[in-house]
Amino acid sequence: MRRLPGLRAGGFSLIELMVVMMLVSLLFAVVGVSVSRSIGGAEIRNAARDITAGIRHTRGQAIIQRQPQVFVVDADARTWRAAGKAAVELPDGLEITLETARSEMTGENAGGIRFYPDGASTGGSVKLLAQQREWVINVAWLTGEVSIDQEF
Repeated sequence: MRRLPGLRAGGFSLIELMVVMMLVSLLFAVVGVSVSRSIGGAEIRNAARDITAGIRHTRGQAIIQRQPQVFVVDADARTWRAAGKAAVELPDGLEITLETARSEMTGENAGGIRFYPDGASTGGSVKLLAQQREWVINVAWLTGEVSIDQEF
């Protein structure tokens, strides 16, 4: 077969192939970081939901049993415990802090939020931190209402 003058043979040069390979590698690196961040986000979101459920369970137990109940957080051990349940340890990479009434602190980084039979509480908040994400679970002292706020 005869080529016409000025026409190039079909195919890609080595430089073109290397540029494409570098772009594909860069794309995989970006996607990998994005996936790992979303997994971290899912862990903190699930932990926040579990803690919220534990706090609501503790409030419900106080109302049902007509006795004060305490939701306990130990930041040093990275655990929390709802009334009548076993302690739950947080996944690696998550940190927890508690802000509550001074009378409810049992240590420098441990304490609880007390709920009363009428649904009221000592109030406070539980913060979950992972990477650059922060979730705050607030407990209103007068009503015992639980709410979640996500901050970045």
